[in-house]
Amino acid sequence: MTAVLGPKDLERFRDGSHCDLHRVLGSHRSDAAHVRFAVWAPNAERVSVVGDFNGWRVGESVLARGAHDSEIWEGRIADVDDGARYKYHIESRHGGYRADKGDPFAFCWEEPPGTASRFWPLQYEWGDGEWLSKRSTANSLDAPWSIYELHVGSWRRHDGAVLGYRELAGPLVEHLTDLGFTHVELLPLMEHPFYGSWGYQTIGYFAPTARYGTPQDLKYLIDQLHQHGIGVILDWVPSHFPDDLHGLNYFDGTHLFEHADRRRGYQPEWQSYVFNYDRGEVRSFLASSAMFWLDEYHADALRVDAVASMLYLDYARKEGQWLPNEQGGRENWGAVRFLRELNTRVYERHPHVQTIAEESTAWPGVSRPVDAGGLGFGMKWNMGWMHDTLRYFAKDPLYRKHHHNDVTFSLWYAFAENFVLPLSHDEVVHGKGSLLGKMPGDEWQRFANLRALLGYQFVHPGKKLLFMGAELAARTEWNHDVELDWGLEHRAPHTGVRRWLKDLNALYRAEPALWQDFSPRGFEWIDANDTDNSVLTFVRRDASGTRLALAALNFTPVPRHNYQVGVPRGGFWEEVLNSDSPHYGGSGQGNLGGAHAAPTGTHGRYHTLSLTLPPLGMALLRSVSEVRA
Repeated sequence: MTAVLGPKDLERFRDGSHCDLHRVLGSHRSDAAHVRFAVWAPNAERVSVVGDFNGWRVGESVLARGAHDSEIWEGRIADVDDGARYKYHIESRHGGYRADKGDPFAFCWEEPPGTASRFWPLQYEWGDGEWLSKRSTANSLDAPWSIYELHVGSWRRHDGAVLGYRELAGPLVEHLTDLGFTHVELLPLMEHPFYGSWGYQTIGYFAPTARYGTPQDLKYLIDQLHQHGIGVILDWVPSHFPDDLHGLNYFDGTHLFEHADRRRGYQPEWQSYVFNYDRGEVRSFLASSAMFWLDEYHADALRVDAVASMLYLDYARKEGQWLPNEQGGRENWGAVRFLRELNTRVYERHPHVQTIAEESTAWPGVSRPVDAGGLGFGMKWNMGWMHDTLRYFAKDPLYRKHHHNDVTFSLWYAFAENFVLPLSHDEVVHGKGSLLGKMPGDEWQRFANLRALLGYQFVHPGKKLLFMGAELAARTEWNHDVELDWGLEHRAPHTGVRRWLKDLNALYRAEPALWQDFSPRGFEWIDANDTDNSVLTFVRRDASGTRLALAALNFTPVPRHNYQVGVPRGGFWEEVLNSDSPHYGGSGQGNLGGAHAAPTGTHGRYHTLSLTLPPLGMALLRSVSEVRA
């Protein structure tokens, strides 16, 4: 029998450069009558496949060591039907350890609380060719990205039951299309034992969770989204994995996937194991997982979770709980190597997708090219913006002038990375309240504050991400056990927030001045220092510099009449959005369609607009003149 991994494949597997292990390891049909199984278990004494096809009897279907190497166990088994459940029975040569393990490369798993892997072919006839042909534009860093973050199990339910991937497709496409989002980000769908982990404790790195359907059902959902012009981002967790007995930990009676020293191989905050990035086989396993979701499921981006926990050996660890690197520092150079190699290979094979880092520290160059010393991600979540902005908006407007730096600081480093501005799931759970619940003031002020927050996000440089429920102005924080409160959808003043978000998305997609996100040429302060009035004014411009949009934000409940704003161009400035419009639930303070710039100097510019700034609101104006000052 020919070995599943030849000498060159084995060399690549060991040095961490193999990105297609899922094509050879795991379970694959070899002919009409047989399925071939192959598993990496170098420290096993014997490996059997147990499953539906042999009555789960240990020793009946024994695998043999591979011809070229003793680390891979493989064999062909007859009469394995599609969907058959199975595990590997591992008998270790160390300490008499025995365990039934799921297949690390399984394409499908039994629905939890079941713990078996399933043999599952992945054939599917895609219909998203048009999307794939144009996603070089849609997924470009220069394109608008308005991302709707979604947890499948709690978005919408029917009589208390979750919607499956196929059931979800229609209503989700309709919802996203109506609101105008460009992309959807799905919280981790890779198989996970504990539903309450939201998918962040992954056990099946090559399988979508069976809670919502089959692999083909997920492909159908992604296919439908693509056919309607919506990109798909998959949340992916290469940072840690759970300690369930049937999982990756202590796989062959040794610490195969995790670091053997608990000070490097265990994450106490999450009570989970940490991958050993110094081991080439582990890097190949993870790189193959990433490539699998891009190849097989047509994902447009991978959002890589908890990158900071990978980069720092002392992340969330107390003194004595971690080991320094060889230089005595806290950097995990194995993880750095892995991330650089991963991003290089992803962009080589898929130049029209993106990788996005959730990285919460100031590690330099996260979204900068590897050959320039960076980690090679396409984008990075701006966690600082999220925390500073939400802290500012939680303040009573009376005191905001004392915290003005919270709402301006992010603009001083806005171009240090290619940032995504998240208002994510993490900020509306665990007692933090909903976005609306964070806002101070009476009912009217809370909704006005929320509209101002969303407006500020859309005019600030950076791609946009909103967790589901923001469009409803949810009153309670997210609960993964129930669906969103869809009863708010058509109830005032919640409808005003939905209309506001829909119009923000529409203008954002239509106005190139708002998506010049990663160059300082796309942004110009007018006045960052009006702390007494808690007002910000700045200009956004497109790549050519010809299209200008002026954002004026007033973070107090006092309307500012005849407010003087210096602008870089004369002529008429059209008011294209105003969060205080009655259409959105506001009081109607605005500029009657726009204003003419007078030829007088303010803020160091030669022209001045006299504006009404709405209370707790944003006015966005666009220059309609090509005349330059």
